[in-house]
Amino acid sequence: MKKSILLLIAFVSLGIYGQKKPNILIIHTDDLGYHDLSFTGSQLYDTPNIDQLAKDAVSFTNAYSSYPRCTPSRYAMMTGMYPVNENKGYLGGIPESKNFIKQFKNAGYTTSYVGKWHLGEGESNPEAFGFNHTFAAGRAGGLGSRFYPFNINKRNGKTAKEVVPELEKTGKEGDYASDLLTNATLNFIKDNSGKKPFLAILAYYAVHTPIEAKPKDEKRNKEQLKTINFGNTPEYIKEGTGKRKMRQDDAAYAGMVENVDENVGRILKSLKELGIDRNTIIVFSSDHGGLSNSGNKGDRHLATTNFPLKAGKGHLYEGGIRVPLFIKWSKELQPRQDTKSIVLGMDVFPTLLDLAIDKKDVGVDGKSYKNVLKNTDSWEKRTVYWYSKKARPHSTGDSKMAAVRSGDYKLVQYLDDDKVELYNLKKDISEAKDISKIETKKTNELLALLKNWKKEFLVKERVQIMKTNPKFNKKKKGKKYKKKN
Repeated sequence: MKKSILLLIAFVSLGIYGQKKPNILIIHTDDLGYHDLSFTGSQLYDTPNIDQLAKDAVSFTNAYSSYPRCTPSRYAMMTGMYPVNENKGYLGGIPESKNFIKQFKNAGYTTSYVGKWHLGEGESNPEAFGFNHTFAAGRAGGLGSRFYPFNINKRNGKTAKEVVPELEKTGKEGDYASDLLTNATLNFIKDNSGKKPFLAILAYYAVHTPIEAKPKDEKRNKEQLKTINFGNTPEYIKEGTGKRKMRQDDAAYAGMVENVDENVGRILKSLKELGIDRNTIIVFSSDHGGLSNSGNKGDRHLATTNFPLKAGKGHLYEGGIRVPLFIKWSKELQPRQDTKSIVLGMDVFPTLLDLAIDKKDVGVDGKSYKNVLKNTDSWEKRTVYWYSKKARPHSTGDSKMAAVRSGDYKLVQYLDDDKVELYNLKKDISEAKDISKIETKKTNELLALLKNWKKEFLVKERVQIMKTNPKFNKKKKGKKYKKKN
């Protein structure tokens, strides 16, 4: 009898009433800028569910993506490494000791990846990387349409170059992509709730182009736009090799943002109904800044602005790399807004590994900010770096650049002519006043930091992942992967 009671107590403590380890849910958006939420200042985009999540979480003012474009930024998050390769690298060659997903699996987690992957195929696909469950996650970087059929471009009727077959097979007339991705994640959570801890990533293809909203959402925002006065703010200004949008005035884009918010609300409600909301770590963020800039071709659909941040997607100014970041764990973290600490996308998994299974540094570039979340440490003096040599002056108007932020100061360097600019972000968040020739000592200090970082990181020998995959070494085209990750 006594033995039965002890077994029952153990079962209750680890089973029915929730496992000891926390569940983890990462909600990752595509092209969502820092100011694309009402919580962060938008007058048009109404995001009550994400706003509430932010208020219940530790939210960061100084959170950054590790790169101003999709694939390298996502690579940095999944690997915890600076993305100096500027491509998807070779995830299949990452040893298990540095593969975060496999480490969570080894700790008893069931894993899921739903949505935009865009990080490789074969040995670099989500399943090979360690995910038990996947849906609509492949090589495609975007969708042909937000509406079924998802792989057909509504403007020209052509099939997209890269398709997402699972969406097509699952969907039917009238379905909207973000809703189906949310359904897949909710089904995974419901199927696995209470059994083992889960790690789920929901990577929306929204709010990337094509800009297509549900008719009711677009109509509502057209009406709301009539109440907004933009004053003397111009619609566009010249910037880089093209122009920058200066108004949030696109009703369809607003509808896309609000649909993501609606789906986040569905998820939060479901977690509460399942009784697992307090012991689920929720991370909400974006892969980089919003698409606000066009290049010298001038044919981009610019749907948003990151103002007062400078520039947007593709650029190493604040509008291109600063992102919203909220981390909620009601059981352990006190809600607050951190306005000082500097954190990067590549820090996410080292932090989650530390929070969930108490595993410390695993030899990557990213660091755990567990103590920052617990409010026992502050990272306002941290030094971080960016490197972007694959510019797209024709598309997003950016140039080849490198950047370093150290404390309040940020230096950007144009790689073609070595021109430098220095900004005090505490005083000048818009990066409007270059003080490089005024504060020469600080300029030289940050230039030296950037030079030393490039010397250490921009070398082929640092990580030659291809050596771990002999069949790739036999291919000449495999040489490009020998760059450092």
